[in-house]
Amino acid sequence: MAGEAKYKMSQERLNEIREELHYLETVREKEVSELIKEARSFGDLSENSEYDEAKTEQGKLYSKIAELRNILENAELIETRETTNTIALGSRVRVTCEDDGGVEEYQIVGSQEANPMQGRISDDSPFGRGLLGHSAGETVTVLAPAGEMKFKILAIEN
Repeated sequence: MAGEAKYKMSQERLNEIREELHYLETVREKEVSELIKEARSFGDLSENSEYDEAKTEQGKLYSKIAELRNILENAELIETRETTNTIALGSRVRVTCEDDGGVEEYQIVGSQEANPMQGRISDDSPFGRGLLGHSAGETVTVLAPAGEMKFKILAIEN
């Protein structure tokens, strides 16, 4: 497909997706195939709920496999830069919120790795996008759903 979205991610995340795909294509696909085979042995397929459930599970499995293949085909590795003092994909950033003075640490990652509860913020999010390209000591204004928020960048680790 032309214009397919690129999925930015670390080598670690790329390896995790490859492992998950391998598991689904080998182990899980055989398990689901066995479920279907067993359900068929119960007789009449028109009123066989086990067969319906197994076929639904198979559909979900094939959908997940297709999704993971698409991600792998369109993966773009994040290259960490060690010589720059500006925030880029892969950077760890410590900021203070000027509204409440709280200090927080985040890592700017691709959307496939984002997990705000673990401090991993997507470069596509308003906060991640607002930080990219800035340096330690700068104050940035982020347009968030809650309104404008100002953060001072305390430190960057690339």
